[in-house]
Parts: sequence; structure tokens; C-alpha cells
Amino acid sequence: MALRKLRDASPPQGWSRSFYRAPIVLYRMGLGGLLGRRFILLHHVGRRSGLARQAVLEVVRHDPATNTCIIASGFGERADWFRNLMAQPEARIELGWKRIDIRAERLPLDEAELEMLDYGQRNPRSAKLVAKLIGYEHDGTDEDLRSLAGVLPLIRLQPLDAGSRQPSVTG
Repeated sequence: MALRKLRDASPPQGWSRSFYRAPIVLYRMGLGGLLGRRFILLHHVGRRSGLARQAVLEVVRHDPATNTCIIASGFGERADWFRNLMAQPEARIELGWKRIDIRAERLPLDEAELEMLDYGQRNPRSAKLVAKLIGYEHDGTDEDLRSLAGVLPLIRLQPLDAGSRQPSVTG
């Protein structure tokens, strides 16, 4: 069975938006480290407003040697944080107890497929849940995971070198 679309999904609105944003409170209290390396708090700039924005996102993969993170936009290119980050790729993340200035880049499809395959093998239940949340039925096959990579934009968050650091979001 191939990846099957069940319904259209859109970014959360109303009370469900509050649910998704609730972990931000932990970060504001200095307790973001309790979420480990599975989630990050992204500090970014609004593409139109220029105002500071925040979003908590799940980490697809974290490389502890470089502090590079791979994240996915569950609501595709329509997610505000994704559009903001593509317009202004320099940002800051909170990962565990660390704050890291980063530069974001969208992964090409071939790299995104490899990342989704790895994620699905390490987290099969989470991969199925993510697919369901965004309106797809995923049967756990490599083919489905590759197809998910075409639906979910994957982004590499690479720490900025101290010498190439650009002013970014304060926070």
C-alpha cells in the first residue's frame, strides 16, 4: 500500500493552537531542558511584521557532535514558522538547556528521503502518528517514508560559526 491521503490538514487554530504552543511556557520558565533533545524552541522573525516569533518543534534528528538539528514542517509550506524561516534563515534555537544561533536550509528531496527513512526506523510509532496528524495513512514501509519526505519539508538547522555569526532574533 502506498502513502494515502485521508484529509487535508492545516496549521492549528483556536484552542488546538494553544495546545501546540503550551511547551513555550516551559522554555520561558527556563525549563526547556525538561523536553530533552526531542523538541526545540525556535526563535525566528516574522517575514512581514519583522517581530520576534516562537514555535516549539519536534526534532527529526540531532547530531550531538555539531548540534545540527533536522526538523520537519508537519503542515508543509503553509506553516508560518516555515515561511518565516525560509525568508530569514538566521535564527536561534533552544535545544535542551542550550541556546544556539543557527542558519536554516531546506533539504533537497534525496537527503530528506534518507532522513525520513532513518526517523521511521528509529521511531516507527511516531512516524505513523505524524503522518496521521497531517492527514495521511502510513503503513510503515520505506516507500511510505520516502513519500512522506515529499510531503513534509525537512530543514537543517546548522549552528553558526562564531566568526560568521549574524545578528538574529533576541530572546
